[in-house]
Amino acid sequence: MTEPAFFPLPSPLSLAEVATLSGARLARAGASADLEVRGVGTLADAGPHDLAFFDSPRYLGDFRASRAGACITNEKLASEAPEGMAVFIAGRPAQAFVSVTRALFPQALRPQPVFGHAGIATGAFIHPTARLEDGVTVDPGAVIGPGTEIGSGTVICANAVIGAGVRIGRDCAVGPGATLTHTLLGNRVIIHAGARLGQDGFGYQPGAAHLKVPQIGRVVVQDDVEIGANTAIDRGALRDTVIGEGTKIDNLVQIAHNVVIGRHCIIVSQTGISGSTTLEDYVVLGGQVGVVGHCTIGTGSQIAASSNVKGDVPPGVRWGGSPAKPVREWFREITTLKNLAAAGARSGAATPGDEE
Repeated sequence: MTEPAFFPLPSPLSLAEVATLSGARLARAGASADLEVRGVGTLADAGPHDLAFFDSPRYLGDFRASRAGACITNEKLASEAPEGMAVFIAGRPAQAFVSVTRALFPQALRPQPVFGHAGIATGAFIHPTARLEDGVTVDPGAVIGPGTEIGSGTVICANAVIGAGVRIGRDCAVGPGATLTHTLLGNRVIIHAGARLGQDGFGYQPGAAHLKVPQIGRVVVQDDVEIGANTAIDRGALRDTVIGEGTKIDNLVQIAHNVVIGRHCIIVSQTGISGSTTLEDYVVLGGQVGVVGHCTIGTGSQIAASSNVKGDVPPGVRWGGSPAKPVREWFREITTLKNLAAAGARSGAATPGDEE
């Protein structure tokens, strides 16, 4: 069995081209000014024609032993580079490195057609009233419903389902098996495999029969949003569920009806956001955060992983814990409990369960 190359080997880059793409300064040409960069790698794995980056003293040993032909680092760490390595200097080495990898591997930036083609594939099901601009690619097995509109440059991968009346902007990508109903997408939106957008929110009037509440809103996703695999975003009940421009959502996230998420937020895997909650711009939620309904998290606030947010959070703060509170207060509580436990152990005091 041959070993596949899922991302084609890129055209090589000269050191000058690396400098241009990264914005970094070439401080040392290394063994050869004619070096061609043909790939990227970690400090430990990169070879003589690969580019790596180094921005943390934690990996100093790997840096000194690295066989990478070129590396982007900062002014402080550059003197530790091994002999023969081409060295680039940047204020933010990781960001400069990513700029180069984006140029080398553009196909890795969004889902690609599963069938490896352009245009409408045989086996796609497109309703006669759907309107697709020139340059749309649709894989076999995809279903596009009546009245749907899709902009040029967009890719609809295999077995994706696009419901009636959905609007998808230009240069978007909808991954395999994803479903979109009651949804409006802006431009350059990426939806990964298995994501579900626009299904009805969880709304019931409690009683003997738990009367179902009609969910008649939409999901509105603005430009440059990315939504991870198997994430679910419910449509609104009366108002829209909104995902703001530039927001990035990880895999396995649940966003309930009427939630409004601001611009350029980060929401990490397994987070759950209850209905009618608002995240203002630049909010960061760590993995497995739970947010109760009808609260507001202020602009620029950060919530630590595995925290439980039970009410409003002010702008620009860092909170953690369950229930979430300012990080310093949370750390003091943890330290106090730890000290109490240690004191009890030293004194021989019984702890719960000792009597069993």
